Amino acid sequence: MDHGILYLPGADVVSAMPPIAERIALAERALVALVADAEMPPKIGVHPRPEGSFAHAMPAMLRPSGTGATSADDLLGIKWVAGFPSFPGVGAAAGLPPINALVIVNDPATGLPTAILDGGPITAQRTAAVSGVVVGRWAPRVAGRPPRATIVGAGVQGHSHMEMLAHVLPGVDLTVHDRHQQRAEALVEAAVSTPGIENATAATGTAQEAIRAADVVITAITFARPEDRQQMTPDWLAPNALVVAVDYATLCAAATARDAALFLTDDRGQFLANRDQGQFDGYPDPTATIGEAVLAATPGPSSGRVVVVPLGIGLADIVFAAAIVARARGAGLGTVLPR
Repeated sequence: MDHGILYLPGADVVSAMPPIAERIALAERALVALVADAEMPPKIGVHPRPEGSFAHAMPAMLRPSGTGATSADDLLGIKWVAGFPSFPGVGAAAGLPPINALVIVNDPATGLPTAILDGGPITAQRTAAVSGVVVGRWAPRVAGRPPRATIVGAGVQGHSHMEMLAHVLPGVDLTVHDRHQQRAEALVEAAVSTPGIENATAATGTAQEAIRAADVVITAITFARPEDRQQMTPDWLAPNALVVAVDYATLCAAATARDAALFLTDDRGQFLANRDQGQFDGYPDPTATIGEAVLAATPGPSSGRVVVVPLGIGLADIVFAAAIVARARGAGLGTVLPR
C-alpha cells in the first residue's frame, strides 16, 4: 500500500532521533557495511560561485548479505548537501546555517521515494556517531586521571561531538577552542550541564596550546582560508593522542597523518578521490578503513598516535534516516505528501 511521501522538517527529525547509544550502533553498522554490503560512489560535487562553497550528491545502497538477510533489509537513498562559507550576505553571515541538506529515502524494491528529511540534524548526529565509534575503540587508555579531550570548532559539530564525548568518555575533562571566544564559552556552558562531562574550559590561548595535553582531539572547523590550512603538525600533540579530523585537512597537517602509527578513513575510494583533487596534499594512503579495522578488531598502537579522517558517508545518512523515519511513523510525526 502506498502511504505517500513522509516529510520530516528539522524539528521532527530531532524529535525522532535515536538515543546516542543507538546512534553509535547505527554508525558502526554503516561503516562495517561499506566493506562488503553497500554500494556508494565518491561524492558527486559542484562548486557554486562563493569561494569555498560546495554542493554534493551522496547516493547510497545497503544490501545486507549476512545470514537471514533478505531484500526487506535493503536501504536506498541519497543525501543532497550544500555548504556556503560566512561571507557578507551568504551563509552564516546572513543568519543562515553554513551547511544545509536534504535526505531522500526510496523504497529499494520499487524505487518510489518514501520520505524526505531535513538532513541538517542527521549530518550533525551521524558525524558525531562515527567519531563515537572511533573514540570508543582507539582513544588511548589513561589511568589515575580523567581522560582529556579538546574540540577545536564550537559550531554544530562541536556541540554534537561534546555530547558524544560525554557518553563514550564519561568523566572527560573537556577543552573547547574556537576563534570566536563567545562560541567556545557557549559550548562550555552546555557541557557543564551535560552528564559525563567532569570539567569544561573555554581555551583563551592558541589552538596549539588547547590541544597539547589532550588524549583525544576533535577538529571541527567549518571553513578556513587556504593559508590557515594544515597547521596542526605532530609537535602540537601528545605522544599517544587520537585525532579525529572531522574537518578533512583543514587543521590536521599531512605530516601528522604520515607520523601516525594508525591512519584510518571511513571510505578509501572517497579519500583517494579527494586527494587526487588536492584536498589531502601530502597525505599517505590509509592503513585501513574504519569498517575494516572494526571487523579486524584492530587494536590501538602500544605507542604512537591514531589519526582518523571521517569524510562523511552517504550510507550513514541513509541508515540514520531509515531509523528516524521508523520512529517518526510510530510517533505520528511529519506530514504526508501526496504523490
